[in-house]
Amino acid sequence: MNEADLSQAKNPDLRGSMAAMRRAAALARKTAIQTDTGIVVVRDGKPVRIPAAELRANNA
Repeated sequence: MNEADLSQAKNPDLRGSMAAMRRAAALARKTAIQTDTGIVVVRDGKPVRIPAAELRANNA
């Protein structure tokens, strides 16, 4: 499913899932910055580690 499909879903929980995932990702970045740890994301199908310093620089 893509974002357009989710916005058209009949189930209200499914419609709200993209916003929930964005909130969870933002909280994960905030926690990583506070604890000076990195996070792992998937870019182009490959796992990529983002260190806390880079998260801080992008957050400023």
